[in-house]
Amino acid sequence: MATSAQVRSAGGAQIKESVYAWEGKDKTGKTVRGEMRAGGETVVNVTLRRQGIVVVKVKKKAYRSGKKITEKDLGLFTRQLATMMKAGVPLLQSFDIVGKGHSNPSMSKLIMDLRADIETGTSLNNAFRKYPLYFDPLFCNLVGAGEQAGILEDLLTRLAIYKEKTLALKAKIKSALTYPISILAIAFIVTAVIMIWVVPAFKEVFSSFGADLPTPTLVVMAMSDFVVKWWYIIFGSLFGAIYFFFQSWRRSLKMQQAMDRLLLRLPVFGEVIRKATIARWTRTLATMFAAGVPLVEALDSVGGAAGNAVYLDATRKIQTEVSTGTSLTVAMQNANVFPNMVTQMVAIGEESGALDSMLGKVADFYEEEVDEAVSALSSLMEPMIMVILGVLIGGLVVAMYLPIFKLGAVV
Repeated sequence: MATSAQVRSAGGAQIKESVYAWEGKDKTGKTVRGEMRAGGETVVNVTLRRQGIVVVKVKKKAYRSGKKITEKDLGLFTRQLATMMKAGVPLLQSFDIVGKGHSNPSMSKLIMDLRADIETGTSLNNAFRKYPLYFDPLFCNLVGAGEQAGILEDLLTRLAIYKEKTLALKAKIKSALTYPISILAIAFIVTAVIMIWVVPAFKEVFSSFGADLPTPTLVVMAMSDFVVKWWYIIFGSLFGAIYFFFQSWRRSLKMQQAMDRLLLRLPVFGEVIRKATIARWTRTLATMFAAGVPLVEALDSVGGAAGNAVYLDATRKIQTEVSTGTSLTVAMQNANVFPNMVTQMVAIGEESGALDSMLGKVADFYEEEVDEAVSALSSLMEPMIMVILGVLIGGLVVAMYLPIFKLGAVV
């Protein structure tokens, strides 16, 4: 990972800035240490001498290669920064404490880069906007609103709560989907092993019987012969199809829209995904509206945060209608993707002037619904998976043992 940043000199040339750890003695002879971002050791020496420090040692600081920065890292950073600022710790010192204490070197590097930008006079909002890969428009807009209104620590706390709840919701959905997918993948591997290695071994034994084999056994042996002969085409086609599918899903907007519609229509999982999407949608809008962001502007971030193309399209339609004077309730009803309970709660919020509070209650309700749905889904999936495994694996084993049972009966 790079340890230096690019800055422009007065002449417009690119100068590499790195972080240097230094040690020296002040005017009283006391040993002092610190870190400085500069364009070279000479710059560090000159700067420290101007401060009356006799430089003893200057060393360029190297960052260890870290893991990829995750949503969890960003959520933890937001919570720590909010806590520091609530406690009255100055902003730059807060970045120092959080950056040096982070377990992921990649995240520490990002935090120290942000600190360097802020130290040169960049606003916190603009510093975050330089890293769109990690800080989305929702995050930057809320930080900007907090800086303008002078309530940055409160909005950072709201952002931390929002990120924590969103992460918890995603984790629940992943846990609901991961278990059945992993079990089915294991079943596929076990079936492949049986077909490629176990069945051919049985076939050699059965060839010496000299008797007609049962139909199920013949069918399984024919399937095994096919798999053994064409295994490279079968597995290559399967993995190629999976890779092509996920690449298309990531890069094709039409594919994403089609898959998002399909996911919402799935028999059991669709309802869980719909509830999770509504929870994220209402939570995001509640957070933005509570921060004082205008409704039309807030809806820019809400659609993307929902994580579903169907709700993104619906949000754009809602935004268009709201910008022309239509109430949020009517616009949401016209979108035809929200349950009556949601639109009724929004209507009450608009009438009472407590829209953010009502949206927050809707988000809490649907998060609890997702919790219960995931628990029920886990309980339902276990017996279903056992039945599938029993029929698939058990059927293959029984088919291969039928001739042995038949031989035993004859004996």
